[in-house]
Amino acid sequence: MTLRIAMAQLDMLVGDITKNTQSVIDAANKARDEECADVVVFPELTLTGYPPEDLLLRSSLDTRIESSLAKLLAEIHDIYVVVGYPRRIDGELFNCAGVIYQGQLLVEYAKQKLPNFLVFDDKRYFSEGREAGLVDIKGVKVGLSICEDIWHPEPIAQAKAAGAELILNLNASPYHIEKMGEREELLHQRATEVTLPIVYVNYMGAQDELVYEGGSFVVNAKGEKIMQAPWFEAGLYSIDMIVDESQPNKVEPVAGVIAPALGVEANVYQAMVLGLRDYITKNRFKGIVLGLSGGIDSALSLAVAVDAIGADRVQAIMMPYTYTSSISLHDAEEEANLLGVKYSVLPIESMVSAFTDVLAPEFEGYAKDTTEENLQARTRGVTLMAISNKKGYMVLTTGNKSEMAVGYATLYGDMVGGYSVLKDVFKTLVFKLCRYRNTLGYVIPERVITRPPSAELAPDQKDEDSLPSYDILDEILRMYIEEDQSAEAILATKKFDRETVYRVLRLVDVNEYKRRQAPTGVRITARGFGRDRRYPITNGWHIGE
Repeated sequence: MTLRIAMAQLDMLVGDITKNTQSVIDAANKARDEECADVVVFPELTLTGYPPEDLLLRSSLDTRIESSLAKLLAEIHDIYVVVGYPRRIDGELFNCAGVIYQGQLLVEYAKQKLPNFLVFDDKRYFSEGREAGLVDIKGVKVGLSICEDIWHPEPIAQAKAAGAELILNLNASPYHIEKMGEREELLHQRATEVTLPIVYVNYMGAQDELVYEGGSFVVNAKGEKIMQAPWFEAGLYSIDMIVDESQPNKVEPVAGVIAPALGVEANVYQAMVLGLRDYITKNRFKGIVLGLSGGIDSALSLAVAVDAIGADRVQAIMMPYTYTSSISLHDAEEEANLLGVKYSVLPIESMVSAFTDVLAPEFEGYAKDTTEENLQARTRGVTLMAISNKKGYMVLTTGNKSEMAVGYATLYGDMVGGYSVLKDVFKTLVFKLCRYRNTLGYVIPERVITRPPSAELAPDQKDEDSLPSYDILDEILRMYIEEDQSAEAILATKKFDRETVYRVLRLVDVNEYKRRQAPTGVRITARGFGRDRRYPITNGWHIGE
């Protein structure tokens, strides 16, 4: 016998239970009629979208979920549907996977392992399940598991002990650079432990800072990957299982298409595009406006914006001042022309002069310092926000992780905006991403990539006047932020001098207040600024003590 399973790798809108329910119905019908599937499997918490966060605390959640389940039971026929949702049982809220067939809820499994680290807060909302979930589908005993369950041996071993011959794992596993390889290693380990095939169905889409890249896949009882759905593409992806009672492994998946692997720059770029597209679309912005400086960060941000929503919905604004070089003016115009966006030049000299004239009495007796530089950035921020308010466009900020880490940014200036695609991208990776984007089509002038970075807020200014070289800075930041290494551990590598390490770490710590006021942005690494890293603004911790 052949059992065909469709993996529904879909993009849901968090909180829109009614629309998400209809999407499940439509996908189930399509899986049955077009894919000829016997079973369709949806990701974790599909009905609410993921992550629902404190929407799970809303008083009407229970009635909405019950209404959704009733609709699924009434309207889906002739295909087994495995779907994730939250449900209250005997007063406790569980993260559930239900199996629906011919108007019946055949079995309901509650997630056992609740992650409570990095971006996860499951224990804030859910109670732990304790029992295996097993259902008979066309004579095959199918064990259920949900996301974190697969990262631990006990739930899968429990399902095997209960008689499972195949494991379905429902996921909402967020993206970071190394995650794709980690999942494959993990499923190889779990499959070989229980000698069962595993179907891993992952969420696709973006929610605020989190990106879910899909990439659903199947391993056989030996842990070998035999089918791989595409990354960053929603859709239904089917695989056949041969069911043969005479074989040691009763259920054997048939080898299918394995989507090609993505290199680091390719998967990071796709994550940025998806994160921005979903943020703009789901929040119903008309378009994007950003400041185009002629520098590398705004050039990359502009390319991502165009790839996300199209050139016709993107506007670039060059806001030159006294220190803006002719090179920057030329390069910004070339970038806009190459990408085909609307481009405007709005000089800010008169606006900055108006601010300084009004402030002159307050500044009397004080020497010029970064205050005057920051006025330029804040004037640009005011300009962009005015355009945003008038046109309904969202301001896309362009600061990268290296700058945000050490506070090399101006509050209410270049930090103004609604979203940032570079928030979790170190400057050294920005250069690589520009090179990668140009392999898809030349849109970032070579000079933008090769010239020394500068904020151009003072004569002949360069970033390295204020910061270590980005090669050094980013390596220190990676060890401190992403690996939680101490100053002494970083110094023990003998790569950096003590003064530089202490200065960088101190800058990271004292600029927490700025990062708290920065817009959300795409999470790229396993330790981004946002949900991953939560440090107090006010504290007495001193580096080196």
